[in-house]
Amino acid sequence: MDALFFIPVAIMLALVPGPNNFCALNNGIRRGIAAALLATFGRVAAFAIFLTISAIGLGAMLLASETAFTAVKWVGALYLFYLGWRAWRSREFQGLELADGTAPTAGRPSQKGIRALVMQEFLLGITNPKAIMLFAAIFPQFIDQSRPAPHQFLVLGSIYLGAEFVSSTVYSACGKQIRHFIRTSRGVARLNKATGGFFIGAGALLLAARQ
Repeated sequence: MDALFFIPVAIMLALVPGPNNFCALNNGIRRGIAAALLATFGRVAAFAIFLTISAIGLGAMLLASETAFTAVKWVGALYLFYLGWRAWRSREFQGLELADGTAPTAGRPSQKGIRALVMQEFLLGITNPKAIMLFAAIFPQFIDQSRPAPHQFLVLGSIYLGAEFVSSTVYSACGKQIRHFIRTSRGVARLNKATGGFFIGAGALLLAARQ
């Protein structure tokens, strides 16, 4: 096992666009980098569960079960549809003073604390069957069969979970830059619709996914 060689691979895998990374981008726009990074603990907890499942050999069993894969896929898609529908209808944008002198209507999402953001990231991660497919398919390629596998999974898993924080930093920083271009209530409405459209589209793509 060459852990140093796995580091760039882990970062590239973590940077692949997906629901969790878009969530970090969205949190970066709305709440800032610090809040987005704290929320990342939710995704890391979900992925740690998947890594543990893969390490004890259950990943292959879940991949072989079409019923389990389909169930997780539908739960994930429905959650993405829900997030999309809520974002599409929202008019809020926390903490932004608009150049046109108006303020978006404050709604329930503006009252969400860090705990709610963490839970959102966790649910996005745990209901994405593609995550466990990734761990079950990629990690064995970096395992040295002549050495104890649990320790190697622990090292590789720790590297990958760290890479998720790198990815979240990149996406939330991009979000913070995007924030500067949203200066009117119309811009807020467009952002919310774009956010809703992405989550709905991600849900549709998840439904279309096959094992």
